[in-house]
Amino acid sequence: MKLESLKTPTDSELEILRVLWERGPSTVKEVQEALISTKPVGYTTVLKMLQIMTVKGSVTRNEHDRAHVYVACQPAERTKRQLAGEMMEKVFGGSASELVLHALSGQKASHDEIEEIRRMLDEYERKLP
Repeated sequence: MKLESLKTPTDSELEILRVLWERGPSTVKEVQEALISTKPVGYTTVLKMLQIMTVKGSVTRNEHDRAHVYVACQPAERTKRQLAGEMMEKVFGGSASELVLHALSGQKASHDEIEEIRRMLDEYERKLP
């Protein structure tokens, strides 16, 4: 599946995907319990969202046990790359430097984060032809 062909997850879907990426395969109840720590959400709401996400292809459901277990179809990094790429195109006209400059000017980055960005840029530059 090409990166461009993935459906962009909604904010609510991203919250559920974050739970699945952090916890791994999880039941509806486990996802709901993880989400409740940040905002009230009902079991049936989470179930419905997971059903929609299954149809969209962003999660799969294992029905072997009585409780259905859901798993994210794509790794977190692939989804993050997709969303960052879409934002770069839509908001910054395809300019990676504009995206990074605005991201860094909007919030303070720690010394460790800045060092990590430098390391990533150095690695990226080494891979250029």
